Amino acid sequence: VFFYVCPILVCHFPFYSVLLSPLTTDKLDIAVVSCFSCLSPPEDDVDLEALVNDMNSSLESLYSTCSGQQPESAPLLHVSPEPPSSSSSSSADSPQTNLRRSQPMHILAVRRLQEEEQQLRTSSLPAIPNPFPELCSPASSPVLSPGSLPPGDPSTGKYIVKIFSEDGMGKVVEIPADMTARDLCQLLVYKSHCVDDNSWALVEHHPLLGLERCLEDHELVVQVQASMNSDSRFLFRKNYAKYEFFRNPLTFFPEHMVAWCQETNGTIPPSQLLQNFLASSSCPEIQGYLYVKELGRKSWKKLYMFLRRSGLYCSTKGTSKEPRHLQLLADLEDSNIFTVITGKKQHSAPTEYAFCIKPNKGRAELKELRMLCAEDEQSRTCWMTAFRLFKYGIVLYQNYKIPQQRKTLLSHFSAPVRSVSENSLVAMDFSGRIGRVIDNPVEAQSAAMEEGHAWRKRSQRMNMLGCHSPLHHSSLSSVIHVAQLWFHGRITREESHRIIHQQGQVDGLFLLRVSQSNPKAFVLTLCHHQKIKHFQILPCEEDGQVFFSLDDGSTKFTDLIQLVEFYQLNRGVLPCKLRHPCTIVAL
Repeated sequence: VFFYVCPILVCHFPFYSVLLSPLTTDKLDIAVVSCFSCLSPPEDDVDLEALVNDMNSSLESLYSTCSGQQPESAPLLHVSPEPPSSSSSSSADSPQTNLRRSQPMHILAVRRLQEEEQQLRTSSLPAIPNPFPELCSPASSPVLSPGSLPPGDPSTGKYIVKIFSEDGMGKVVEIPADMTARDLCQLLVYKSHCVDDNSWALVEHHPLLGLERCLEDHELVVQVQASMNSDSRFLFRKNYAKYEFFRNPLTFFPEHMVAWCQETNGTIPPSQLLQNFLASSSCPEIQGYLYVKELGRKSWKKLYMFLRRSGLYCSTKGTSKEPRHLQLLADLEDSNIFTVITGKKQHSAPTEYAFCIKPNKGRAELKELRMLCAEDEQSRTCWMTAFRLFKYGIVLYQNYKIPQQRKTLLSHFSAPVRSVSENSLVAMDFSGRIGRVIDNPVEAQSAAMEEGHAWRKRSQRMNMLGCHSPLHHSSLSSVIHVAQLWFHGRITREESHRIIHQQGQVDGLFLLRVSQSNPKAFVLTLCHHQKIKHFQILPCEEDGQVFFSLDDGSTKFTDLIQLVEFYQLNRGVLPCKLRHPCTIVAL
């Protein structure tokens, strides 16, 4: 009997020990000892079914003690009933008929224990978002486009926003509901390690409609995202013209378009002009001809328009300002003004300077847009800037002043402080056998100049011998400019125009690119008075060295970095100095 019982214990006890791992070791040892105690009288016959029932009852009592629950009514191990036999010797001779050893067993108590452990584990672990949402299916992906983004958790106040850069790459950020466009730009500047010059902006881009606009710094990003379509997206780019009209208002508001300037018949001080725009009592009026696209049609009609704080009006009779001849086209309060990117191609605009007024309610369709078109870029900029001033007023001026106040506050702490190691530096002379400290400052300055001249002589001598110095122009002049933010490589003239348009068209906005006509030359693309001009940079060789010149060799530079730095300080042959580099940063 002991010979047949031992295989049962060997087969089933490891299985019980693995599944009942939450049980303590000492209680399991007691169960094993209690089961083996049934085998103590070797001289008596043992009933196998009674032995298994004792095992079930022992394990059930252990489980009920650990979990505090009632044991299962079903036994842990199901044994088929023993067929009737005439003698006990026949059952002892063939024990295989009473057991099913290799078949799966249904253990209800252990299953319940595993389910409780799984519930405890899932409730204690935090919810981890999917780090690769692009690999999910479109139906289940949590981050695909602004229109398909989840609304966020109202309890936590966190929302998911996806921002794209100019190269098409995106970055997903989690923001609170009260985060403004300025705060989000500051966060992206910090994460992307950009230079914070207060010219970064968040752009609302609608590719299907061909529209885009720069968000104001005080606008809430979550509210803007709620009104965007599924194909719309946020772009992170430079916009130098965001507050340029505060610095040079006469460039943005020509006198023939401002009614108040025509009434005074004189030169208007810039400060007085801006005060009238920001004031609610004495508000000027923008007037002029615009092309208006008729609703539901492809035709455009030229009308005389008036932009006031109450809205945009058109005159039904020439240039008449009488109330009976004025018709309201758009309300400023519940609308936003957008730049039309594909005006001629998509909307058959008469010129390239199209813009539109889009209502804020819901997700507007193409038929709800009020399409407009100006004669030139200066007129379009004047209409769009006046629209922003009439809508937001003094809030724009506050947005303009916040970075300046912050810069003034930080300027008190930005004074350079010499470290302890710099204060301990002294001038040394190692020309003799031993080094000595140079106490005389005049002698130290002359020694530094002499060392600089000696270094140049050594560099020239090594170049003549064919040993190129790591800092020689032949190895660096052709590649040193590649890492600069203003260099854009091999782009077309049209692409350079598009980048200049996107980043503001202010005076001094520039970029450098490789010339398409001459592969060895470069082109400086510069914006002046809202017009884009191109200047070719040609290489010239003198005494075996290659120089770059912008004025046919009158002023020569060893590399493009020296050329840019020179024209940032001196206008030279250019219409204005180089002030703002066109920058594209990958998120």
